[in-house]
Amino acid sequence: MVDLNTDRALYSISVAAEVTGVNPQMLRIYEQKGLIEPHRTEGGTRRYSTRELERIGEIASLLAAGLNLAGVGQVLLLRAENLELRREIEHLRRKPPSPT
Repeated sequence: MVDLNTDRALYSISVAAEVTGVNPQMLRIYEQKGLIEPHRTEGGTRRYSTRELERIGEIASLLAAGLNLAGVGQVLLLRAENLELRREIEHLRRKPPSPT
């Protein structure tokens, strides 16, 4: 059976670069700017998950749309906050009303 866990860090920086079309140096810059956080092996080698590859694709799309790295960081932060708020709203909707 194939493991479809999107958080499992499987891909080296060269594979991540090939799959995403983003060169390894840019991937290092994304990491330095805090936009991605690849897993590190005991030897310090970067390993990227499918989720990280998707995030790299998002970053590349935002850069292609004309944002700079700081702007990309803000967009990603706002998206994460928006998602968290939506989850909280959904949780509250499902919660039974408390008796008064």
